[in-house]
Amino acid sequence: MKIFTSAQIRELDAYTIEHEPVSSIDLMERAAKAIAYAVTERWAVETPVTVFAGPGNNGGDALAVARLLAERGYQVAAYLFNIHDKLSEDCAANKQRLLNCKRIKRFTEVSVDFDPPSLDADMLVIDGLFGSGLTKPLAGGFASLVKYINQSPSKVVSIDIPSGLMTEDNTQNVRVNIIRADLTLTLQQKKLAMLLADSQPYLGELRVLDIRLSQEFIAQTNALFSVIEENDLRPLLRRRDDFAHKGAMGNALIIAGSYGMAGAAVLATRACLRAGAGKVTAHTPKRNYDIMQIAVPEAVMQMDHEETCFSEPVDTENFDALGIGPGLGKQENTAIAMIAQLRRTTCPIVADADALNILSTHRAWMQQLPKGIILTPHAKELDRLVGIPCTSDYERLDKARELADHLQAYVILKGHHSALCTPKGNVVFNSTGNSGMATAGSGDVLTGVITGLLARGYQQEEACLLGMYLHGLAGDLAAKDLGKESLIAGDIIDYLPAAFQRIND
Repeated sequence: MKIFTSAQIRELDAYTIEHEPVSSIDLMERAAKAIAYAVTERWAVETPVTVFAGPGNNGGDALAVARLLAERGYQVAAYLFNIHDKLSEDCAANKQRLLNCKRIKRFTEVSVDFDPPSLDADMLVIDGLFGSGLTKPLAGGFASLVKYINQSPSKVVSIDIPSGLMTEDNTQNVRVNIIRADLTLTLQQKKLAMLLADSQPYLGELRVLDIRLSQEFIAQTNALFSVIEENDLRPLLRRRDDFAHKGAMGNALIIAGSYGMAGAAVLATRACLRAGAGKVTAHTPKRNYDIMQIAVPEAVMQMDHEETCFSEPVDTENFDALGIGPGLGKQENTAIAMIAQLRRTTCPIVADADALNILSTHRAWMQQLPKGIILTPHAKELDRLVGIPCTSDYERLDKARELADHLQAYVILKGHHSALCTPKGNVVFNSTGNSGMATAGSGDVLTGVITGLLARGYQQEEACLLGMYLHGLAGDLAAKDLGKESLIAGDIIDYLPAAFQRIND
């Protein structure tokens, strides 16, 4: 699913109007009917409704929704804010339609003074003040109105996007001046801000309403951002030949673990095996030998000369993929061995956890990373890699894109919607996963999964996309059976077979 910018959204509307063809007012009516239907599904006709409409097309949508709800028997009070005596053409048309509606309880056009209505717990507020075209933070009277709505006990439904929230970049936004919706009914497709964690307090439940905008435009228009879905992945899957043997299924190397962190090596190695690699070798310090042999008997053990840490690079000529970093530690001899390992390795690499932490304290070493390396930082690891604490998720995503471009690397910025930033500048968000996966070791599992897929022969971008999706899907299947609270990283590995089976069907 493509994620368009606010400018592309306007182009999509205009293209639909021109090529369907449909008039803009009729397209607005189509959207309003979808919104009104979604409201009537959830709130009974006895629920009093207060509609706040702005002067633009979002306000036009809100006025049309007010009329449609009134015609269905709802008690509706509508407030149109026309401070500068300038309404959009379609907003003005829907104002007139609402004035002609005999079922509307109250309609007030606000031009100077505003006496706010009482907003009670049994009421529904429909927010149609500002939509996806907003380019600056709300201020003045609109900011006061937003605060008034937010402090009320009423349920709030926002049309398309909560008023005050900008479609993409909210780094400089004034967050107290953003509507906190209980339900956001967005039109046709999600907006970029809706995929970022710091926007979630304002969205409430998010529903996407199909208003039949031009599929032709959507198909032919390139989007910088997109969301990966199951149907996108099925064509990527490699089928096992009936006569396959382990040598043809890939040979993976996992360099992980230090004394006291053997569990990270166990998780990454088990996940790599479950991802389908024919053979997995785990390189780890000597003291982890017994633990690894017992926990992962299917893996080949390769012991470091040191008792407690990774201390020297190993030959990777016979390996198809390398995963390095989980539980590695940050000792100076480990750091030197790690960068030497990355420099000499010619197969595809996944670098995670302490491999990233080492790079963040030796940032000049990043110039030595091979092109095509896969980095899998979480938010704080990304901040350390780029050398600055980011103040918003949009800024952090932008820095991840810059890093991918600068290093010609694949950067997976981990989160609820993990984002793959490619060397070409594109960003693909994951659509699977849940908060139960916010537990130690989940990242180690992802490293193992992607390494296993690389060993199987998937190209870096394919392995990242499949790895993110399968990792999240396994977590979703585990949460369904076990609940989110009790989910641990090992459960994700245990449900990987079911995840593979799901997308293979």
